[in-house]
Amino acid sequence: MMSFISYLLSGISLGSVYAIIALGYTMVYGIAKMLNFAHGDVLMVGSYTAFIAFNQMGLPIPLAVLLSMAVCTALGVLIERIAYKPLRNANALAVLITAIGVSYLLQNLALLLFSANPKSFTSFVKISPIKLSGGNLVISGETVVTIIVGALVAVFLLLFIHKTKAGQAMLAVSEDKGAASLMGVNVNATIAMTFAIGSALASVAGILLCSAYPSLTPTTGAMPGIKAFVAAVLGGIGSIPGAFIGGILLGILENLSKAYISSKLSDAIVFSVLIVVLLIKPTGILGKKIMEKV
Repeated sequence: MMSFISYLLSGISLGSVYAIIALGYTMVYGIAKMLNFAHGDVLMVGSYTAFIAFNQMGLPIPLAVLLSMAVCTALGVLIERIAYKPLRNANALAVLITAIGVSYLLQNLALLLFSANPKSFTSFVKISPIKLSGGNLVISGETVVTIIVGALVAVFLLLFIHKTKAGQAMLAVSEDKGAASLMGVNVNATIAMTFAIGSALASVAGILLCSAYPSLTPTTGAMPGIKAFVAAVLGGIGSIPGAFIGGILLGILENLSKAYISSKLSDAIVFSVLIVVLLIKPTGILGKKIMEKV
């Protein structure tokens, strides 16, 4: 029983990382109607920035985290301006190909700068493990912090979207860009802000992921990014609560699959969930059908 609870908590922790990444996916899709498949590689850039800031520049952890978020925020805005803004009215295939190109560009730049050798990432979480049931159940500090941060990020985004003027502008742009522009909303600035927030969250997710699994390579963000997309689809892409729920469920499923079925088959099980969801409920858990006039 203690083992199951341990696996479950680890799954929720991993799922919280997926949820934070998925929130970036779902925000960008919900507002700009674009799938930013380079999002996982922004996570990787944030992780390398935090690694350099802490290990080589000697910055304290809070400043290293803030620097990582700032770099990823700037990178997200730059990617949107250079790669995605010119394709805002293009077909979905052109946007998809561009996103894949940006992803490989970031990976190869990281490969040139840092080489393919894994970096040993020092955990940014300095909380002692929690021991329960006479020491039979040990919950790591990384697990506790990741779960708390994931929940706080989801709550913050919901409050930001529904309680602030900038959030209301995002909702307006997601409904109708043309009408929002006529009502005085700066569509370009709103979409850029969406990319900025999503990229900042990716840096946080990268630091949490590398703190729990302390190995950093140029492809660190590739698989988590794809799994976070699966989580966003599972929860209902475009829905913030759906992305959070989808991430948690996916993390639990992956961890329990590794523990009780096979670590080699866990990824296959995760992606099979995507196929099942698309067949049974394409809109996801909290997604809604949208009727369009043609």
